[in-house]
Amino acid sequence: MKISARNMLKGTVKSITPGAVNSEIVIELPGGQLITSIITKKSVESLGLAPGKVAYAVIKSSEVMVAVD
Repeated sequence: MKISARNMLKGTVKSITPGAVNSEIVIELPGGQLITSIITKKSVESLGLAPGKVAYAVIKSSEVMVAVD
């Protein structure tokens, strides 16, 4: 797989919470950190995602915002 994003984190799908249109995917990284993403239900199906399956969290962002109260 070749991709332009520089941040690819390999982990294991911990959980999938389906919604009406989108699903919440939680990927557990080797150190125990969790990455959560919202993707379409169709993408979950086409990627064959299931708990326990290896997957990559691919992060592409030109900006990271920080806020405080």
